[in-house]
Amino acid sequence: MEPVHVLYTATASATGGRNGHTKSGDGLVDVELSVPKSMGGPGRPNTTTPEDLFAAGYAACFGSALEFVARQKKLPVKTITVNSAVGIGTVPAGGFGLTVSLEIHLPELDKATAETLVHEAHQVCPYSNATRNNVDVKLTVA
Repeated sequence: MEPVHVLYTATASATGGRNGHTKSGDGLVDVELSVPKSMGGPGRPNTTTPEDLFAAGYAACFGSALEFVARQKKLPVKTITVNSAVGIGTVPAGGFGLTVSLEIHLPELDKATAETLVHEAHQVCPYSNATRNNVDVKLTVA
């Protein structure tokens, strides 16, 4: 789903692929990249991966989606923690695919209310909309 009105555009550039460097347009993200040893790469210290960056972005975005839905429902949510795990692996057709798991902590809510809120946030979160029908996103309310 493309937005009707774009509110913000982030920019970034990368050189050297997974064993290179990436930097956001505003310079706030400025990191060295390295393929992990588990993927046959050098796993250089003090480096990150595109999956780390995606996991961080998805966790933050989903947390904001939860805040948005909670505000609409006037729910007393003050503490939201989203832990994300993004995996990469081969797919049967060749190439690579991703796995995503989000573990959500909403301590002020009972489990049933938290699960409803998580389901609704999954419908409005831009990252969830971008991955829908392409990446299976596992949602767990802790």
